Amino acid sequence: MLVIGEAVVDESIFDSLFCCDLDACRGVCCYIEGGRGAPLENDEVLEITKAFPAIRDALSKEAIDVIRTVGLVEGRPGNYATPCVNDRECVYMVREKGIARCSFEIAHQQGLIDWQKPISCHLFPLRIRGFENDHIVYEVIDECSGGRVKGKEKNVTLVGFLKDSLVRHYGEEWYAEFVEYCESRNASHDFKRNI
Repeated sequence: MLVIGEAVVDESIFDSLFCCDLDACRGVCCYIEGGRGAPLENDEVLEITKAFPAIRDALSKEAIDVIRTVGLVEGRPGNYATPCVNDRECVYMVREKGIARCSFEIAHQQGLIDWQKPISCHLFPLRIRGFENDHIVYEVIDECSGGRVKGKEKNVTLVGFLKDSLVRHYGEEWYAEFVEYCESRNASHDFKRNI
């Protein structure tokens, strides 16, 4: 394990290869069965409240019905999550050409909102565990096998693929320290060009 700032990074992340393959997975991370949606930081509840008017019309009738029943988020401080339709689909998921996408991210790309999407979604397949300190783990699931294959084919590291989300959450300095450690650890690989 590596400790950077307030975060503990699991060893499996250092040399993993990964690159999302939406053609293979169809955006399954937006509708994994389990009954609970994306984990949310406390301050993201306000972001969702502010962004909701911009994405409301894009959502399914079923999603709107769930939101009317349980609200824009569920849970309590320190344990918020997005609600789900039928214990599976995130209420903020939309489908474009058969691929699940985040309505917040689409609105962000269109310049309608400033906030991109929940950080837990942006960081996936990394997950943050723990309360006092972040413990960053790589969640290896069958549904993301296409991303592991594509990462290997293109020689894209998980750390490089998630650069934007890691910088968004932890900052440039943190990310630079992380990359420096990964490069020294993986000196035998052509790691640097994929960061």
